Amino acid sequence: MDPAARRLSSGMSHSESTPDRPDVLRYTAFATDPAGGNPAGVVLDASNLDDAAMLAIAAELGYSETAFLTPGPAVPDDGARSFTVRYFSPQAEVPFCGHATVATSVALAERDGPGDLVFATRVGAVPVRVTESDGVLRATLTSVEPHIEEAAAADVDEALAALGWRADELDPGLPPRIAFAGARHLVLAAATRARLADLDYDFDRLKTLMLRLDLTTVQLVWRESATVFHARDPFPVGGVVEDPATGAAAAAFGAYARALGLVPAAAELTLHQGVDMGRPGVLTVTLRDGDARVRVTGAAVRIPE
Repeated sequence: MDPAARRLSSGMSHSESTPDRPDVLRYTAFATDPAGGNPAGVVLDASNLDDAAMLAIAAELGYSETAFLTPGPAVPDDGARSFTVRYFSPQAEVPFCGHATVATSVALAERDGPGDLVFATRVGAVPVRVTESDGVLRATLTSVEPHIEEAAAADVDEALAALGWRADELDPGLPPRIAFAGARHLVLAAATRARLADLDYDFDRLKTLMLRLDLTTVQLVWRESATVFHARDPFPVGGVVEDPATGAAAAAFGAYARALGLVPAAAELTLHQGVDMGRPGVLTVTLRDGDARVRVTGAAVRIPE
């Protein structure tokens, strides 16, 4: 079993609370099947946890991220429920996590009903709307203001060396960039689906580069059509070989695609992720004309204990 698979299968077996540990719920995001998507831990009441305790829970659970909620600040729209949320990987706190946001939103909707939420995160306020259709709960998060920057040629070369990719295996129509919509991601586009499918990289070398550039993941993509993409996200800085479905990277990619003129200002993109890991997930990215923010939508479902 590879390290990523070990991470996903070695988590805590239940969400039973104890006097010194709150309930830890387990959901998978961007899928309706518990065997698909990206698993996340969800702690709906982290009021009594310090940083060390949150990191310990995330490490024990072993998922790429766990979300920890406390009561949030008041919001102007009194119809929205407000929470402060922090995200921890097994090795460190991360500024924002899309799949754990979707998982948490669905967990709250199962408890309190669908509706509007506002999450106060380290990168800013993230509104979320949860809706239900045909018995399926879906959450749509709205990113913070995104931005795109050039990726230095030397850094791209180092990333390719760590991945074991050649420069001529990249899609020249999707040039490397660093994209941000809550977290920083280096976007690299494979010219073929076969190149994307073959992921066997130098974990420590890529981690070193990512720490230097303050990257959360490397967003590897392949363009199937004008609006359909396939993605994979190495996540060594979180202690995870690969993230099965990455909402923050999907938001960043939406901003990237619009900034480079790959899609219209108003567009809906579909990202398939996790297929090569055996955990297929679907992420819907919506761009609106006149609004720089990016919306990412996905389902989530409780993982049986």
